[in-house]
Amino acid sequence: MAEDYVIRVANSPLVVDASAWDALLQTQANPSPFMRHAYLAALHESGSACAKTGWKPHFFTLHVDEDLVAACAIYEKTHSRGEYVFDWAWANAYAQHGLPYYPKAVAAVPFTPVPGARLMARNEDARAALLQAVLQWCEHSGMSSLHLLFMDDADAATCEQAGLMLRHTVQFHWTNTNSGYADFDAFLMSLSQEKRKKIRQERRKVTEAGVTFRWSQGRNITQTDWDFFYNCYERTYLEHGNAPYLNRDFFRRIADTMPDHWLLFTAERDGRQIATSLIALDENTIKVAYGRYWGALERVDCLHFEACYYQPLQWCIEQSYHRFEGGAQGEHKMARALLPVKTTSAHWLAHPAFADAVARFLEREGHGINSYLDDLEQRSPFKRDA
Repeated sequence: MAEDYVIRVANSPLVVDASAWDALLQTQANPSPFMRHAYLAALHESGSACAKTGWKPHFFTLHVDEDLVAACAIYEKTHSRGEYVFDWAWANAYAQHGLPYYPKAVAAVPFTPVPGARLMARNEDARAALLQAVLQWCEHSGMSSLHLLFMDDADAATCEQAGLMLRHTVQFHWTNTNSGYADFDAFLMSLSQEKRKKIRQERRKVTEAGVTFRWSQGRNITQTDWDFFYNCYERTYLEHGNAPYLNRDFFRRIADTMPDHWLLFTAERDGRQIATSLIALDENTIKVAYGRYWGALERVDCLHFEACYYQPLQWCIEQSYHRFEGGAQGEHKMARALLPVKTTSAHWLAHPAFADAVARFLEREGHGINSYLDDLEQRSPFKRDA
């Protein structure tokens, strides 16, 4: 490691200079809004992601003189929830051999499976130095492992060169055409007749049920809108037997500190609000929208598809957005024209025998992922000449 790097580790994002962190983020190829200081600080200050919830923060920064040249958010984890790259089998294997898998270290945005920069750096040398500093800290602190989740290509190259094991998963993203669809009907005409018919049928069911939609963006999302959204969001989690990861205070903070990044769709029927979906927006390099959270107080056939896919896609076309990311998993998204995209994580395990076993597992899993992607490619929802 270069001797002119000064390494600092903070146990709270609030200790890190927000403007320097965000300036460094803007130099990355994929400056996701979820890596902004305000977003990470809201997770911490609201108590959604903190030591008490099993996400103990360690923010690494590398400096040359007083200039911030590299940084990352590392969380010391006592469980594997809220990550979306599943290692439950690894934890069980450790337990069966009488070894502790927790605590482990994770470089990720809590509860947010969106690809982006994890090892932010001004150059490759600084990125490599940052990774080595994190690995040394993991060894010294007795972490069983280090997991960098949903990395961008630059991070993946650095991790692979350092000997970490790469793992791939699949997400589903929608991409606008190079010239941009003229409208939603033009988009539908690019699909096969079967898929086009299915989407029109699903949208008609929602319309015939008397449901209409309105959208609000940025500071036009009122406090009442946010309250209703959280009511829907919380109820959806509770209906599945779990408390929500994110509390109301978190959403209050991101509404205050980064309002321009949010788009809210609200479904109404007979003068009542019945459902919402929250979309994140990013206009840094290209216009990208991220499907994030949704909830409903009433059951309407196909309402989820309308609120979470068709309304956002129609909005993206009208606003000339380039991409819509649908989040983790969900092969059903292909029928809505979200196509498979390979995502990457990197893993280091301190125990040599387990590292060897995981390496063999990942090799087999990787072949399976490639076969799965080949199979999905044959089921494209688009016309063959599109």
